[in-house]
Amino acid sequence: MAKSGLGLDLESAAAVTVLKRAVQLDSESRYQQALICYQEGIDLLLQVLKGTKDDAKKCNLRKKISGYMDRAENIKKYLDQEKEDGKYHKQIKIEENATGFSYESLFQEYLNETVTEVWIEDPYIRHTHQLYNFLRFCELLIKRPCKVKTIHLLTSLDEGFRKQQQISGLEEIKESLGNHGVLLELEYSSSIHDREIRFNNGWMIKIGRGLDYFKKPQGHFSLGYCDFDLRPCHETTVDIFHNKHTKKI
Repeated sequence: MAKSGLGLDLESAAAVTVLKRAVQLDSESRYQQALICYQEGIDLLLQVLKGTKDDAKKCNLRKKISGYMDRAENIKKYLDQEKEDGKYHKQIKIEENATGFSYESLFQEYLNETVTEVWIEDPYIRHTHQLYNFLRFCELLIKRPCKVKTIHLLTSLDEGFRKQQQISGLEEIKESLGNHGVLLELEYSSSIHDREIRFNNGWMIKIGRGLDYFKKPQGHFSLGYCDFDLRPCHETTVDIFHNKHTKKI
């Protein structure tokens, strides 16, 4: 069934908007985001092309699509080379009280079916809310498309009265992961200071505050208590790198 003229106009307008954003991101050297926009814009233009009957318009659209495809391919090659050379770096600044930064929103882009092993260094997986943070992150790792089989956690041991709670909490998480076919390897260190997460597909994420960058909810029945995309954050910085040869802890 052919699309109406209005439908084509809407798709054409959407394509223009997305591709303008792609060009802007491209000019700012924000290549990863630009590539995503180019790909989305090209898909929209292809839909417009399918519904266009005028030969002159078709020819013009094909030229535009070809130009955007060439640029997208060049960006992809550049990013692939950056990853190959270990030079890729992206930084996200999370402002005070910002929302929309759940673990899923932050990490989903870097999780795919090739992720089978994860290394986590975070000195503060101690208190109850921090244990829950780690649990939520583990839940993300066992969802599709991931095929995680092993999670390594290096953290520090609480020296106070919460020590036993910390140990029992992590052991419970370990048992639960085991029920899903995932091995959790726990290691404690008194000298750990770094906070980073590494996936065996080469991605490494460093968060200034580790996994504990969410603010305490206003109440048990306030928005953001369950959905972390609605939970206000502390100010922090997220640095994302890619290294073809991810070293183990």
